[in-house]
Amino acid sequence: MAKEVAIAEPSESVPLFNSTLETGVRAVVVLDALHPRAFDLAHLTWFDHLVVHTRDIGGPHSLHPDIPQRTGELLVRRRLVEDGIKLMRRLHMIEANVDKSGITYRASEDASAFVEALRTEYSIELKECAAWLASFVGRTSDSDLAGLISARIGRWAVEFQGEAGTPSTT
Repeated sequence: MAKEVAIAEPSESVPLFNSTLETGVRAVVVLDALHPRAFDLAHLTWFDHLVVHTRDIGGPHSLHPDIPQRTGELLVRRRLVEDGIKLMRRLHMIEANVDKSGITYRASEDASAFVEALRTEYSIELKECAAWLASFVGRTSDSDLAGLISARIGRWAVEFQGEAGTPSTT
């Protein structure tokens, strides 16, 4: 359950964890690490899960706890990632490209300066995990990545999100 932070009125609160802002920042950090490549929403949803659970795929220490129910996260994560991307597009951190293969997203030219400015312990670890994930994605084919998601998180996660398109490298 998301913790909440009071804004002004005790009845008004904003989720602190798994908020649109937190998910959008993660998307910018991941896309900046993968720059100049662009990815569709399905890939970004996978990456949002994998960047906080890197140990699940042989990476460094996971940012988020390794709770047994984490495999169900993808069902709710897609909407959060989509909303986070929309927010970061409005802030000019993420660019969208629409072509015959669909919609893909990449970090904007302004994203690197934003990512460099992130200085909290969590954001430093997030940037390290994103760099590791970018290296992992760079040496993993798209079909192997879909297979990994299917094996680790469940075939239902791949089917629920639809078959992901091939990421753009332009």
